[in-house]
Amino acid sequence: MDHATHVDVVVIGAGIVGASCAHHLSAVGHSVSVLEARAGYAEGSTGRSFASVRSQWADDLSITLSWNSVQAYRGFEERYGIDIGYRPTGYLLLFGEDVWSRQLAAVDLQRAHGVPVEVLDVTRAQAVTPFEAAGIAGATWGPADGRIDPHIATGAFLELARARGASVHLRSPVTGIRTLDDGMWEVSTPTRTVRAQHVVNAAGGWSGETAALAGLSAPVVHSKRNVYATASGAVDRDIPLTCDMGTGVYLRSEGDRVLFGATRPGQADGYDTQVDWDWLEGLLGIASERFPWLADLPLDTRACWAGTYENTPDRMPLLGPEPSAPGWIHASGFSGHGVMQAPEVGRLVAEQVTTGAITSVDVTCMSADRFSGEGAAVRGLDMVI
Repeated sequence: MDHATHVDVVVIGAGIVGASCAHHLSAVGHSVSVLEARAGYAEGSTGRSFASVRSQWADDLSITLSWNSVQAYRGFEERYGIDIGYRPTGYLLLFGEDVWSRQLAAVDLQRAHGVPVEVLDVTRAQAVTPFEAAGIAGATWGPADGRIDPHIATGAFLELARARGASVHLRSPVTGIRTLDDGMWEVSTPTRTVRAQHVVNAAGGWSGETAALAGLSAPVVHSKRNVYATASGAVDRDIPLTCDMGTGVYLRSEGDRVLFGATRPGQADGYDTQVDWDWLEGLLGIASERFPWLADLPLDTRACWAGTYENTPDRMPLLGPEPSAPGWIHASGFSGHGVMQAPEVGRLVAEQVTTGAITSVDVTCMSADRFSGEGAAVRGLDMVI
């Protein structure tokens, strides 16, 4: 007797990308089953992110994915009656002379997409966030950029999907994946078997291991990022997300604390959520050159945390169908930008399942086949926030 559950789509992973996929798939009438290895949703990269969203990018595709997502977050409460914590606290990006002309060209591109962005001189930028001006040519400010609550947003996507009949199974690690003679996928966990026409691999930094179960490749690895926090009451003003693009140091307020971080050079790949205290001194040494006031603030070690980016070799996502396996859809490797692009990614995955192709946005550069062959290109686009 066949005891397997049959659905249209299996989504592997209940982070914010998987949850958005489930929401958008169910919204257009597909039956969906979400399988999550952990005991709760948003317990991987999503829940340990910096929770920031921005539309200030330098290429059409990234602007499109992010700006459409920011607009979705901005209108979420009005549309669904759920406050997912979107707050347009703004993004201030500081640039040196060597890249300033390139950033001004990026601003033109952003504005062509309808993104609200302002160009600030150093004095106006210092009024937003105090910083040392040496080497800074100017800044750009995105007033619609800001942050969300990734836990609430993920839960909201799943709640909406459940209301349309989707099932969400926690503590359900995928242990086996195979194709059947009729072209269906069979996905197994220790407690259930699910069969579907489509599988969405939204397993974040574990997407490589998930793909391998099906005999496929998804070159995604974990890369640790530390977030340090000052003591409560350390600041008496709101500091928007501010990034010194020259050093990669970023910071923002969280209530009356300041959160800050930067990628540690030579960071080894691998899942690791232990705070790197050895990096703190070096980070403060770099950060205090631009933000000298930061070094004087007391630290609250209990409020610090570490999470991971889910990086691909070129720091661009894997998004879209697997050319060698009909019905398999990649949705991972967002390299720190899954939270800010999740709404649009979910919409595009639903488009792929419903129509057989993603045509509303050209995402061919994110196809998995870019990593195949000897001439596979690698582009380093690891923007830190």
